[in-house]
Amino acid sequence: MENIKKNLKSDGYAVIENFLTSNEITDLKNEAANLIKSMPDQSNRTIFNTKTSEKRQNKDVNFLKSAQTVSYFYEEGALDAQGHLAVDPAISLNKIGHALHDLNPVFRKVTFGEKMKEIAFQLGFEDPAVVQSMYIFKNPGLGGEVVPHQDGWFLHTEPMKVVGFWFALEDATVENGCLWFSKGSHKSGIHRRFIRNPQKDSEELLIYNAPAPTYQKSSFCAVPVPKGSLVLIDGQVVHFSEPNKSDQSRHAYTFHVVERKNTKYSEENWLQPTEKPFLSLYKDN
Repeated sequence: MENIKKNLKSDGYAVIENFLTSNEITDLKNEAANLIKSMPDQSNRTIFNTKTSEKRQNKDVNFLKSAQTVSYFYEEGALDAQGHLAVDPAISLNKIGHALHDLNPVFRKVTFGEKMKEIAFQLGFEDPAVVQSMYIFKNPGLGGEVVPHQDGWFLHTEPMKVVGFWFALEDATVENGCLWFSKGSHKSGIHRRFIRNPQKDSEELLIYNAPAPTYQKSSFCAVPVPKGSLVLIDGQVVHFSEPNKSDQSRHAYTFHVVERKNTKYSEENWLQPTEKPFLSLYKDN
């Protein structure tokens, strides 16, 4: 564990292979398939694409409400011009989020397992809370690019203590869209923020407070990992993933943990607790 903490501190990310058991992987993948089968008919489908659909997402009330629901987000290429499904529903989704860890018993069991608590404890969290969770599909041919970003753009605390727990449920390869990291970039601070628009009469519900930074691809390294791996992601490290151009999917489950002791969760963050506070990783299970 000391090497993991050292890598997270020096590089901004760390990898623990063989973290999830084969049964845990199967349970999560099967439950995602069950969620697709029971997915309600949606007349107003939400596309999630970090590159081309930003303005639509910024106006989407459903996106804001997804903080404490199980919501479905589609790939750009999965819908036709009228918003109807153009592909098989089984491969149409970009992700399901953002309260799987709370509302779904299978995801909740894994998220609040003793292994997760031990990792958080070893990383120095005193009062960690899980603020969001996502099942990410990255399906073959459709899985879109996730542009270079810091998780702290979206989930900000003062001081910053945000860590992403990212689990490979299938082998993540260079070909199917593994994560890429800019080592050490977490030491440069937060480069911009994605916030709730203070102008309440604007149709743009969410805005960035600064232009998109330019990152040189030569500063990134690919981090392919086998299924079952846990990738820990510092909230300030810059990372991205490329489109899946292979014939193999790259399913992953991820959730984010923030420290509540002696920190302040920003009221400007897009994701806010509504009916109840964020769940404690140590207590709420």
